[in-house]
Amino acid sequence: MALDPAFLDEIRARVPIASVIGRRTKLSRSGRNWKACCPFHGEKTPSFYVYDDHFHCFGCGAHGDVISFVMQAEGRSFPEAVEQLAGEAGLDMPRQDPRVEARAREAKSLGDVLEAVQAIWQRKLREREGREGLAYLHRRGLSDETIATFGLGWSGDGRGGLVEALRREDITPEQLVQAGLMRVDERGGIKGELFFSRVTFPIRDRRGRLVSFGGRTLGDGQPKYLNGPETALFSKRRNLFNLDRARQAVREPGQELLVVEGYMDVIALHQAGFRAAVAPLGTALGSEQIEMLWQVAPQPVLCLDGDAAGSRAALRAAETALPLLGAEKTLRFCRLDSQDDPDSLVRREGPGAMARVLAGASSLADELFGLLTSGMQNPSPEQRAALRARLEAAAGMIADRNLAAEYRRTLLDRFFGMFRRGGAPRGRKAPDHGPVAARGALTNGAAERLRLMTAILLAHPEHIPEVEQAYAGLELPPDLDDLREAMLDWLGDQPPEAVLVADDLMVWMERRQLDERARALLTGRLPRVPSAGGADVLLEAGALQRWWEAYGLVNFPAFRQAVLEDTQRALEDRTLEAFPEGLNARLRAMDRLNRAEAPDDDD
Repeated sequence: MALDPAFLDEIRARVPIASVIGRRTKLSRSGRNWKACCPFHGEKTPSFYVYDDHFHCFGCGAHGDVISFVMQAEGRSFPEAVEQLAGEAGLDMPRQDPRVEARAREAKSLGDVLEAVQAIWQRKLREREGREGLAYLHRRGLSDETIATFGLGWSGDGRGGLVEALRREDITPEQLVQAGLMRVDERGGIKGELFFSRVTFPIRDRRGRLVSFGGRTLGDGQPKYLNGPETALFSKRRNLFNLDRARQAVREPGQELLVVEGYMDVIALHQAGFRAAVAPLGTALGSEQIEMLWQVAPQPVLCLDGDAAGSRAALRAAETALPLLGAEKTLRFCRLDSQDDPDSLVRREGPGAMARVLAGASSLADELFGLLTSGMQNPSPEQRAALRARLEAAAGMIADRNLAAEYRRTLLDRFFGMFRRGGAPRGRKAPDHGPVAARGALTNGAAERLRLMTAILLAHPEHIPEVEQAYAGLELPPDLDDLREAMLDWLGDQPPEAVLVADDLMVWMERRQLDERARALLTGRLPRVPSAGGADVLLEAGALQRWWEAYGLVNFPAFRQAVLEDTQRALEDRTLEAFPEGLNARLRAMDRLNRAEAPDDDD
């Protein structure tokens, strides 16, 4: 059965080879790769190495990709191995189609056509008619070595010279059409060469096979940059410029996988020592391309211009990546000044300037929050509600539910920090203090303690600023979440000098039509905590300590760890004459919980 090479490449891209091999033998990290004792011959010292797209044993010489590993390790035929891996990749096996074999032969012949064209264009760059193109590349700071490394060329004037030169090699104009190198009219008639008077950039797939070209005009012609059309060999959404070299370079110490906007950025960075840079091909970064990046490195860095277009590109990339994120698959972002791109920066200031930009790369969560809050100054309650909805929707796009919960907590921590009275500057991350929030499915006992925590804050809103960050990160049931949102909105609406009292908070609840729900919570039966004994848990004295005790009962390990870390920081702070009262309350709460017999979650 003949299988389309593109289908096999899709399997290799979707099924990580390390995950397949790791099911049969124990892998351990070796730099960016993996090593193990070879599953094909007995050995005690690992000589079997797993890279992003193949394995190799330096002991017995076993070598291959994910498909050949399944064949060798499980004794399967080629079709059987492909069918198994297609199932893991979520792909349907293609039906037998005689056209597939014809396409495979066509792809092979198109590769030969493209290589013949590349030889001609690369030669022309060094001849008289290519002088303008070569001078342009030298003006852009490229050395002859770099020009040769990337195989840059000159397309000629487009007046039929390419057709004539290839005719001598028995390559027809029709083959050039199939290779995407000729323009055709609406009836399929050949109009002329696609690339003329352009510097040419060979585009290779992840395995280094030539699949298309890009070109840059030197005059006023439009478009300035031009990529070849979709062909049997070339798909823009399944390729990244320079991925073949970047896959090798990223294995070297100190090399990070970078995503930039254009050919010249990639080439200038390579010349400056950043050899693992890639670029999309004239389109926004797509989901398939992001998956391709993760096959090479778990945290690629997107280097984008600092202007409005760069912000739009960053937001599109973030939103495309969110549904695909995993615990070890994410993106980072670095932004240049609005007047710069990587090419201009390294030419003007050298590699050190680019290294400093990369050192300041931000996480996807930080970049997303900054993009969604950009330009927000003194927002109204309606605007804050809309922002919160956008942040929660962004977290909800993540398919990994544990990771989605972490994003929700992080984004909402930042959200409430923006509007904290006297807190961090708007739009910036507030200092991290307080315990890690509890997450996951709520047991009956945990749900009751969340009710108690909310009731204490309704009765004693003066304590909201102290516990705000921890409270904001909790997963609450909808009825409590509405009350929390109203409380935190009320807090953000208060001037820094305001005295926070329960009566004012209840007026705010009335405006939100939540006053009946709040009063029902305050007058209902609430659970006990160790320090309350038989007294009313809503008494003013010790209310803050009781809140932290309830929190600790929901998630004691995280609470204890955070209190210990904050205590250590306070001890190291020579400017403090005494522990802050909030930390004292948490220490008293932790002491009570340590001495008390903590109730089961279901009591």
